[in-house]
Amino acid sequence: MIKKAAKLVDPEEFMLVMRNFTSLSVLQAVTYLLPVIIFPYLFRAIGPAKFGLISFAQAFVQYFMILTDYGFSISATKEISLCHDEHAKICSVFSSVMTAKIALAFLSLLLMTGIVFAVPKFRSDWMVYVFSFGTVAGSTLFPLWFFQGTERMKHIADLNILGGILYTALIFSFVAEPQDYLMVPLINSAVFLATGILGQYRVFRHFGVSFHFPKYANFRQQMKAGWDIFISNVAINAYTTTRIFCIGLLTNNTITGFYSIAEKMANFVQTFPLSSFSQALFPRLSKIFNRNKRKAYEIMWHVQQITINISLITLPLIFIFAHFFVRIVCGGDYHASVFSFRMLLIAVFFISANAFRVQFLLVCGKTHIYSRIHVVMAMIGLPLMFLLIYSFSYIGAALSTILIEAGIFTVTYVTVKRFKF
Repeated sequence: MIKKAAKLVDPEEFMLVMRNFTSLSVLQAVTYLLPVIIFPYLFRAIGPAKFGLISFAQAFVQYFMILTDYGFSISATKEISLCHDEHAKICSVFSSVMTAKIALAFLSLLLMTGIVFAVPKFRSDWMVYVFSFGTVAGSTLFPLWFFQGTERMKHIADLNILGGILYTALIFSFVAEPQDYLMVPLINSAVFLATGILGQYRVFRHFGVSFHFPKYANFRQQMKAGWDIFISNVAINAYTTTRIFCIGLLTNNTITGFYSIAEKMANFVQTFPLSSFSQALFPRLSKIFNRNKRKAYEIMWHVQQITINISLITLPLIFIFAHFFVRIVCGGDYHASVFSFRMLLIAVFFISANAFRVQFLLVCGKTHIYSRIHVVMAMIGLPLMFLLIYSFSYIGAALSTILIEAGIFTVTYVTVKRFKF
């Protein structure tokens, strides 16, 4: 089946996708291997309660990262990929997108400051949230969408690997006991800011891009192009990021810490190496779709089948040895983490079996359908999540994740199957 998928694309296109996939896979291998080392250390050094507090703060600032990302990670990536040889157009898109992202970052800072100092639960640990906000500023600056659109994934890999190594070295140097917990968000923010600034430098230095304040029409065009995807991202995070946030609100920091470990492990299984290939394939598949819609559909179908087959082999094995992986990370057989991890693996299967169908909605410009699916599931899933977490604690979070992802899989499968090319 892999050979069939490869035959559907030109050899040069296939090699470009594979080079980008390799770069992103190396990045993911390193950036996920480092947390495998760091998380057990942090969990032991600062304890489950402080680990849970930091995870809760990260989930909170994630909402502002969604706001600053808007929908540019998809809309701007696609636009850059389609105007690859038009330098003036690339400069215009870059200037408009960065202006919008910086404006949204300032808005995020105002919103976060207001919430933190107005709500007692946040105000009591305000330094954690303030120190965590640097990740929002850093992600705003980092031009991930630009590197993806130009299909120069090596820049993403280089900078993030450098950041991961730096983060690891600083954590081991400055975090040794529970009272050092504030250093964790501070170091994380510093590293995000450093890689963001270096990313901007590479755009100007290696691509010759120049920044100019955009015309209102160009600014408005970018905001409009990203709107449906932004709404979708808000909806998606309403039932993903909100899980940890909701557990933190309805339970305590210790339970949040145990569950967040399980979710981080499940995210590793979910994204490596699937996310790398998805990011590498998206700009190229967009170009193929512009030339031959049927060919792009067939490539998507073959790649999705390969992903399903791999998941059917690997996920059951990980499920069986879940307690072993949790023991390595946490240093003990914590039932809450093991049980949550195993349940989340079921949700991971639905996500993996649906990843390229979901992406294809964006490739073929069906952003309104993409948005509608996730908005409806968020409207159903968010109250379901709160109800299940309130009733069953961390078990409810994992159960709601399974139900939501199964629902998205079903709706997306039926929708894409109806497409005629």
